[in-house]
Amino acid sequence: MANLGVNIDHVATVRQARRAGEPDPVVAALLAEQAGADSITAHLREDRRHIQDRDIRQLRRVVRTRLNLEMSVAASIAKIACRLKPDQVTLVPERRQEITTEGGLDVAGQSRRVGRVVKQLQRAGITVSLFIDPREAQVDAACATGASHVELHTGEYARARIIRQQRAQLNQLKKAADYAQQRGLHVNAGHGLTYDNIAPVVRALPLVEEYNIGHSIISRAVLVGIRQAVREMKVLVSGNEK
Repeated sequence: MANLGVNIDHVATVRQARRAGEPDPVVAALLAEQAGADSITAHLREDRRHIQDRDIRQLRRVVRTRLNLEMSVAASIAKIACRLKPDQVTLVPERRQEITTEGGLDVAGQSRRVGRVVKQLQRAGITVSLFIDPREAQVDAACATGASHVELHTGEYARARIIRQQRAQLNQLKKAADYAQQRGLHVNAGHGLTYDNIAPVVRALPLVEEYNIGHSIISRAVLVGIRQAVREMKVLVSGNEK
């Protein structure tokens, strides 16, 4: 049964819209854990558009499951990670003008730079995952860096609207997950997953250890509360939906 990682970035997005003190993403993380979240994810962007340094410091103090810090390969952010020592860092691509992460990290195209950051984080005792597109070349490059985990980008599947396209994307994800496990990597997945589209992924990808989901859960939480929203997604990720 796969675990559920809850991304709390969009709680901070609402807070930053008014530069107010609420809603507090740290409180959201605690409520998500109470509802069964297996890990908490937060992305400390270079432009600090949502999660702030204070949030990461507080999360490091209070998270009792696992804290997964998403970050770019920027030296300044790596320095913060090495100081705070989250349980895991997931390296992701980052562009200032993007609304959300648009694809996987091109590890194959910048293997030396990524490899240096991976080793820096590992020396600090941090588990490192690489957020990659479901392609064998990217899996091979991830292996070469020494990272122990990959998170497969599910965005292309999530954007597909035709059944034939969805099936093709699921097949690509399955091939990448199988190949990554054969290469000795732990496999996670995420991006664009919702209450409506997660079930086929869970059925198709039995090797995935954890799904990281944020926007859909926080959107649902606006209507039913974060505990209920997390519980509902936890059921779907477990494969026990009725």
